Amino acid sequence: MATQRILDFINTRRPNGPCMVLDLEVVRENFHNFEMALPESKIFYAVKANPAPEILRLLASLGSNFDTASVAEVEMALDAGASADRISFGNTIKKERDIARAFELGIRLFAVDCVEEVEKVARAAPGARVFCRVLTDGAGAEWPLSRKFGCVPAMAVDVLRVAQQLGLDSYGVSFHVGSQQTDLAAWDRALGDAKQVFDALAKEGITLKMVNMGGGFPTRYLKDVPTAQAYGQAIFQALSKHFGNRLPETIIEPGRGMVGNAGVIKAEVVLVSKKAANDNVRWVYLDIGKFGGLAETMDEAIRYQITTLRDGDRSEPCVLAGPTCDSADVMYEKNPYPLPVSLTIGDEVLIEGTGAYTTTYSAVAFNGFEPLRSYVI
Repeated sequence: MATQRILDFINTRRPNGPCMVLDLEVVRENFHNFEMALPESKIFYAVKANPAPEILRLLASLGSNFDTASVAEVEMALDAGASADRISFGNTIKKERDIARAFELGIRLFAVDCVEEVEKVARAAPGARVFCRVLTDGAGAEWPLSRKFGCVPAMAVDVLRVAQQLGLDSYGVSFHVGSQQTDLAAWDRALGDAKQVFDALAKEGITLKMVNMGGGFPTRYLKDVPTAQAYGQAIFQALSKHFGNRLPETIIEPGRGMVGNAGVIKAEVVLVSKKAANDNVRWVYLDIGKFGGLAETMDEAIRYQITTLRDGDRSEPCVLAGPTCDSADVMYEKNPYPLPVSLTIGDEVLIEGTGAYTTTYSAVAFNGFEPLRSYVI
């Protein structure tokens, strides 16, 4: 839900055009909830979720570490006050010159998922720590991560063996159970795979020390989601089940779970129309769509909570679309979205839970529309 601070900002500032307003106090609360839920795990905020400098500065001051996907994100985290030993380069697909630049900036922790990436890190960041990403099935995630990242556990053993042979520190394994993961058992399956890699390498005299349990922690959209405490309990039970009393160091990488519920997008109805006189489904066009920051409505994966000033009125399902001249710019059509029948041109709507993966997904100038403006309060 939009906080009173966000509502007051929108009502007093009256920003023109679509914008995302984010309340830092919610981010602070989320950070402390993760700390309490998994007190033994280091928190590495996934910068890609929302790299607003105000968010990074707050999290750096609270003691957060940072998971980065590029040299630019490394520099953002450093600028926010994080020291290099609190930053990991978590992208498994990196140019060798970018690895070298990160190493020059002091980064010593890198993600890999194949021997070819290990060879690049060995050349550009000699002696660095590496962790190998293991594939997961992503079952239960509303935004699964497919097979683009990671390798099967047996290959992870080979990758970390080669890393050690090339003078790197084979530090651990990572996985990501899929974004907006609502199945508490997902971490159990992935931690079982991680333990296989630990055991196989231990037989060869290579002792892994760390499991990076990734992100996947959800934010509330239309459905309730488990609390951070519930995830913490499930993850700790799974760790104990697979690793016994000899628990490894652990990292978590919340992104959506850290900032998603802290932000709200204010948007405006541009048009309400039908496609035929006898059409019983309205089309509601907003001044924001897939290219303006709502890319996660692709395949209708993420269904945002939308509130209007007419929410007490009778509602009927409608097709919800964006303003651009692109036929793909339709958010909800397979599963039409219920909105008040009285909703009309010029009405403002609030799209809740949009603090993550909106401003960074917004196109620079597609169709001449400016990128989604962001206000952090």
